[in-house]
Amino acid sequence: MTGNNHPQALGADAAGIAAAAAALARGEPVALPTETVYGLAARADSADAVAAIYRAKGRPDFNPLIVHVPDVARAERLARFDARARRLAEAFWPGPLTLVLPLRDDGGIAPAVTAGLATIALRCPAHPVMRAVLEACGLPLAAPSANRSGAVSPTTAAHVAHSLAGRIGLVLDGGATAAGIESTIVALREEGWSLLRPGPVTEGEIAVLVGPPLPTPAAGQIEAPGQLASHYAPGKPVRLEATAARADEFLIGFGPVAGAVNLSPTGDLAEAAARLYACLHQAAAAPQPRVAVAPVPHAGIGAAINDRLARAAA
Repeated sequence: MTGNNHPQALGADAAGIAAAAAALARGEPVALPTETVYGLAARADSADAVAAIYRAKGRPDFNPLIVHVPDVARAERLARFDARARRLAEAFWPGPLTLVLPLRDDGGIAPAVTAGLATIALRCPAHPVMRAVLEACGLPLAAPSANRSGAVSPTTAAHVAHSLAGRIGLVLDGGATAAGIESTIVALREEGWSLLRPGPVTEGEIAVLVGPPLPTPAAGQIEAPGQLASHYAPGKPVRLEATAARADEFLIGFGPVAGAVNLSPTGDLAEAAARLYACLHQAAAAPQPRVAVAPVPHAGIGAAINDRLARAAA
């Protein structure tokens, strides 16, 4: 730890990657950039290492973790892939799509990672730093978002340092993340598939390859990260669909609704997704006791943005 209790921030160069890989091999959690948000990674084959993630995040242990792998070959050591899974992996990996697949008995994954389920959530990330660390350590890495559980997800190393001060030792600084919201999560069933969490890869893009989705699973059945009703919260009441701020509100704008900050002045949903958590962090730090958010269209990636906002307001 550094003197101010913030984790040590290392550059994402060869020395930083080697230090991160060594810490992960020892079973220590390390915060790493991905193309979605910063993840708090630990080796997925060690119950003690996974427990360190839970301790740092204060995360409920019934919430499964996504396991990150460098390629499909290593994913197939951990899960059973069918033709649909290979089709989706071929189309969207490396990238922000997580597949929930049947767990292989001989995969060696700590039970805490899957929360005791017979499935595992797998992703092959595209971020060069995360990929370099995966190759350097040679381990599957469980990596939820690098923040206190239920708080706003981190899109910069500074967000990580603030949220997890005194809880972790190391963060690799890879700059601001690109996609800004977490991966799309898809569960492949024996008959069909379900969208468990909307994200950068849209339902429509998936349906082109594997057909239309099944109805949304019943509430209360936690199969994947990010399904808790109250999630991504800035620690203040949040009012959605606001066209103007009340006296005690910090307004996050969108398009023509200006606000104290604006997700995208031009109404660009991709920009809004990339800026969502940074704006929520600003709202959390603002003096106003309440937060208001301008209307965001539900089309395309807007569905994922509105999903996160609804959980922030829950």
